[in-house]
Amino acid sequence: MKLNLKLRLFLFLVFCVSLHSNAQFKDTSKWKALFALGFNYPTTDGFVDGTYAQPVNFPTVNIGIQHMFKRTYGVKLDYGFNRFKNDDGSPEFKINYSRINTQFVFDPTEYLGFLPLRFRTILHAGPGFSFVKPLGCLGDNKQSYLNLLGGLELHYAINEKVSVYTDIAYIYGLTSLDDYDPVLDGLGAFNGSVFNVTFGIAVSLSGCQYCD
Repeated sequence: MKLNLKLRLFLFLVFCVSLHSNAQFKDTSKWKALFALGFNYPTTDGFVDGTYAQPVNFPTVNIGIQHMFKRTYGVKLDYGFNRFKNDDGSPEFKINYSRINTQFVFDPTEYLGFLPLRFRTILHAGPGFSFVKPLGCLGDNKQSYLNLLGGLELHYAINEKVSVYTDIAYIYGLTSLDDYDPVLDGLGAFNGSVFNVTFGIAVSLSGCQYCD
């Protein structure tokens, strides 16, 4: 009888600790700040003939803030900066490519039973605006156009408030080379899409993970 009572008490304590841990997790996941650094690849169809960038360019910097409405979905606003330059055999140029996007965020982790406890997956996608600015004497070749971004993040929680993650994203430019009449035959101009791979840190701010 005493053993049965102790077992019930133990299970009750485990249940209480689980509830407390879950509440702490919710409290630290509603708002998150994200910062990531990595590299990029601009698609060749965004350049005029004879001009192309290196296949791997550095840096790519992404800064964002994320808000979860529920455990599985939310929104994110982020800013990204990329720099790429000419590859061997192409006329010389350097380009700053920046963007700002509003995105829908979906976390399917609870539907994926094979992931370890500390791992989470995040799908994100949404519209935005791209700004292209060639450097040096090619500065007049500025471009701006709409884009659509889609990506996948894999997070690993270090503790309740901090996680490290990898993000693979594609920014599709809603534009084409026919949309502008560039000076200098388009040298240094870019109207196209960019593929990004970044590695970053996500820091929880405050609030619950989801609120009904």
